[in-house]
Amino acid sequence: MIYADNAATTKMSKAAIDTMFRLVNDTWGNASSLYSVGQTSKEVLEQAREDIANLIGAEPKEIIFTSGGSEADNQAILSAAKIGASKGKKHIISSAFEHHAVLHTLERLKEDGFEITLLDVHEDGIIREDELEDAIREDTCLVTIMYANNEIGTVQPISRLGEICKKHNVLFHTDAVQAIGHIPVNVNDDNVDMLSASAHKFHGPKGVGFLYVKKGIRVTNLINGGAQEKGRRAGTENVPGIAAMAVALKEAVESLSENYENVSKKRDCLIEGLSKIEHSALNGDAKKRLPGNVNFCFEGIEGESLLLLLDDKGIMASSGSACTSGSLDPSHVLLAIGRVHDVAHGSLRLTINEETTDEDVEYIIKAVDEVVTYLRSFSPIWRDLVAGKKQFIL
Repeated sequence: MIYADNAATTKMSKAAIDTMFRLVNDTWGNASSLYSVGQTSKEVLEQAREDIANLIGAEPKEIIFTSGGSEADNQAILSAAKIGASKGKKHIISSAFEHHAVLHTLERLKEDGFEITLLDVHEDGIIREDELEDAIREDTCLVTIMYANNEIGTVQPISRLGEICKKHNVLFHTDAVQAIGHIPVNVNDDNVDMLSASAHKFHGPKGVGFLYVKKGIRVTNLINGGAQEKGRRAGTENVPGIAAMAVALKEAVESLSENYENVSKKRDCLIEGLSKIEHSALNGDAKKRLPGNVNFCFEGIEGESLLLLLDDKGIMASSGSACTSGSLDPSHVLLAIGRVHDVAHGSLRLTINEETTDEDVEYIIKAVDEVVTYLRSFSPIWRDLVAGKKQFIL
């Protein structure tokens, strides 16, 4: 079996698993309790906070532990919106291909009178710096742009976008869920005010994540109750999960350079091999993308059938975000970069990692070619294209 859906979730590392299970057994106290068992948990919690902060160039007090990336996105955006509203600023800038944790939160804010501007991401999946600067207004309170796209893997010029926001005194948030642990991320170098991350994207456990909030920014609570996380996020902390997240992130960062080079080479081989399939196209820029992300469209087929047949061949992949896998609508990400509906329906996302072998890559290329050929052999759309009744797009 070949697992090629690491953008959906990664397998927990052995070190993260060992840390989590050890603490479940040995460090089970409530970190808010004053007695020794609780204080032991508190020490583990704060060490994890310090480790994570150091790994992204932050201060420990700037880290808030959450249930994952979606919660962190929500808290960052709603916090900035509240700050903006208090100053009479109710304009937010984002992009057309953000994760739904961002887009749906922005839709909610529209109901409260906020105006939302969604920047184009163009065919290459990259936001233009001048277009961001042109979109900023006197009443802009927040820019929220994802670091790397979860479907097509394109990496944005975050540092330069953040610099523009700083110049105009506008808060800048980035959803770095897909980026952190895979490419270098430093909150100071990247000029970000808030950053979201999720452990299960870098070999940590599910249900754990964090939000970086630059000191001086007042956050709005999504969960009210106790005074955990310095009053910024109520609820007893999942200490074993948080500690496992810190271990996983440390492992990822320490091996980042080696993994980046290794995985990027395999990614490029995949792109080269799949590009040989006629009437196919890579989605997003070929180089300004995550090391393990390959996203293609194949004209004349349906992505769902492609996934099922690849699964029969032992390849686990996806057609887009795992969060919308139950939807029959074409990916909003592919539509945002200009793919038409018929083409967007025939998409395939392959997300590999450091465990993917050269043999795996060769097998994937061969299997995809075979399945695409098979599906096209009885596709009425493909017959019309070949017969000239319809025009090829790719």
